[in-house]
Amino acid sequence: MPDGDFFSRVADAARHNSTVVLNRLLPAGTLKGREYVALNPNRSDSKPGSFKINIDTGRWADFATNDHGGDLISLTAYLYRMRQLEAAERLADMLGVRK
Repeated sequence: MPDGDFFSRVADAARHNSTVVLNRLLPAGTLKGREYVALNPNRSDSKPGSFKINIDTGRWADFATNDHGGDLISLTAYLYRMRQLEAAERLADMLGVRK
């Protein structure tokens, strides 16, 4: 099982490549200032604006539902409805981070 260092390395790599990661996870989103704004695919979201991801920190929130998280690993877990470990592994594969 990967240790905390693996999660840190994946979170750092994802944060440093946030626009690439976000374009893959939420391809219909747009960059507005330092935030990536997209429709939330986990609900009937019809108006962009309430689902935002900070591209510098990876923190994200859906202000319509109060769903939120602290990094792009938790965002991936949320979007794909998977565990944090699975999300970290998915991002690691995407970014070439070794276990």
